[in-house]
Amino acid sequence: MLTQPLPRARSRGFSLIELMVTVTLLGVLVLLAMPSMAAWIRNNKVRTVADALENGLRVAQVEATRRSRQVVFVLTNSPTPATSLTAVANGGYWATKTIRLTTGSSDTADFIESGTLSGTAANVQITGPAALCFSALGRVVVNTNTGVTGASCNVTASAAQYDIQLDGPDARPLRVLVSLGGQVRMCDPAKTLSSTHPDGCP
Repeated sequence: MLTQPLPRARSRGFSLIELMVTVTLLGVLVLLAMPSMAAWIRNNKVRTVADALENGLRVAQVEATRRSRQVVFVLTNSPTPATSLTAVANGGYWATKTIRLTTGSSDTADFIESGTLSGTAANVQITGPAALCFSALGRVVVNTNTGVTGASCNVTASAAQYDIQLDGPDARPLRVLVSLGGQVRMCDPAKTLSSTHPDGCP
């Protein structure tokens, strides 16, 4: 007995209308997400620079105690601070260097380490002292003879303060504080330090 072949089911794809609706919905979702994504990128830039600055300050403080001598932390625009170092406010790099024990002595001021700030995130502004000196005990000290051009450590307040910010909507600034005892911490200036806001600034 001969049987008739069954008709094959027609494979169904997306119609043009379905495809247009999907693309439109995807476009709306992208437009809704763009402002929050842009704010996240700006805040991430500020955080990256704040982390780099905090790490540089910690290097200076630790090396001062390790070497048992004064160390200067410097903001600079020199990409080669090991050979040419001048302190400037809001510099794009940081560098650390030992300070000669006494003026006219035969000991040398050794370059320790450096890092980049503006290279990690462009257009981020840093407001704070161009130079900060740490004693052999790791404390912040006054020293106007650091041996680095433009670097005069004259912070006498209870804490040195670096404000890191980026212009633009929803850009959240951060602050790096260095106490006279040498402790370095990052905080959020929009919050007041408390038990409910341990990340706030005093």
